[in-house]
Amino acid sequence: MRARSAPAAEDRPDLASRPPLVRELLLVAGLFLVYKCGRLLAAGETATAFHHADGVWHAERALGLPDEATVQSLLLHSDILVRIANTYYATVHFPATALFLVWLYRRRPRHYLWSRRVLAVLTGAALVLHLLVPLAPPRMLEAAGLVDTGQVYGPTVYGAAPEADPLANQFAAMPSLHFGWALMVAVGLIVATRSRWRYLWLLHPALTLLVVVGTANHYWLDALAATGLLAAALACVRLAETAPSRGHHPLAHAPLPGGRR
Repeated sequence: MRARSAPAAEDRPDLASRPPLVRELLLVAGLFLVYKCGRLLAAGETATAFHHADGVWHAERALGLPDEATVQSLLLHSDILVRIANTYYATVHFPATALFLVWLYRRRPRHYLWSRRVLAVLTGAALVLHLLVPLAPPRMLEAAGLVDTGQVYGPTVYGAAPEADPLANQFAAMPSLHFGWALMVAVGLIVATRSRWRYLWLLHPALTLLVVVGTANHYWLDALAATGLLAAALACVRLAETAPSRGHHPLAHAPLPGGRR
């Protein structure tokens, strides 16, 4: 019988770098609670949120960005397609990010630590912006003329009255954490894996972008803001690495196309 070859060193989890599970669960749960508590802190900002929404809408037109209605019109051709987009928006955001972290924790502990830090910085900075710059999404903006696909077609994760919604901060449009997290999932998996097909993970943020815009939950600028914030988070985590350990940063070992190091 032919003996099975041992897995490559890169495929074996680095158990020494895997942090304690209980600590990680507490950290991630704490981050999630802070994320949800943003709803309570943002109460009473309705007028300001709509004022900022008008500014964003006119800024997009001045910049020549495509109208969000262009994407939504594609969805509205089919009730089934709209409901699929609404379901994707409502159900993929948290589970996909959680599965990403679980897989990294089990299979790529060193990449897990890096990705968790980047996501924490990204989310913390986004929450600060959500509180300082409340923004009504395009589905609420009369000038946009868009359909609130979640309320009309379902399913939706938001209450009909945003100012009385006990579960979510509906005035936290910019930056879009739906898109920011999806982009970080793709970046993290591209860095942590070696397959020649790994760049296909970018389909996740691309699809997320079309969904969040097409369902009128976000403006184009929300995604651009999330991209800039992610770039800043990546830079901050990189700079936070001490000189002796900088050589162990995941990006320093990111595989090149074709499997070269």
